[in-house]
Amino acid sequence: MQTNGERTESLPADRPAQRSAGVQAAVLAGLLAASFVVAFLGGLASTSNVDGWYSTASKAPWTPPNWVFGPVWTVLYILMAVAAWLVWRKGGPASRNFLKLYWVQLVLNLCWTPLFFALYPAFGAPALWLGFVDIAALAVVLVLLIRKAFPVSRLAGVLLLPYLAWVGYASTLNLWAALNN
Repeated sequence: MQTNGERTESLPADRPAQRSAGVQAAVLAGLLAASFVVAFLGGLASTSNVDGWYSTASKAPWTPPNWVFGPVWTVLYILMAVAAWLVWRKGGPASRNFLKLYWVQLVLNLCWTPLFFALYPAFGAPALWLGFVDIAALAVVLVLLIRKAFPVSRLAGVLLLPYLAWVGYASTLNLWAALNN
């Protein structure tokens, strides 16, 4: 293709997008910020309830101490943001499809904490079942997300595996709570 006597080439759809280091850093910062906004909002929904109803609730025998959740989620939020960034850097339709699903999982992640923790005092066990439906949907979306990540960025897919493992584990804790409270 020529314009004004200069030769330009159009990029194939599967070629990684060329973006400046500043744009790449800004997108990574934005993805990390989105993750930590979700974490912050989840913290607001859980803080008073962890020491409230949850402290006396029947919990699965494999439930870790409360202090474990913060560090685990911090690492997972960083991993998911970096995975999304790695896929975004590649550009193209596969990247865009992944990112749409990425935002869906982030919304499901955001919804779980208020459903499980904040609604329980008002609604009891049905709130825990709503939480379970949400976390089960999140697990399904994560499987799809990982399947979309691997062809674009193998590393991104690998970075999401601990998140899927933790959500699977957390699902068992949620199910126990729903069945026993």
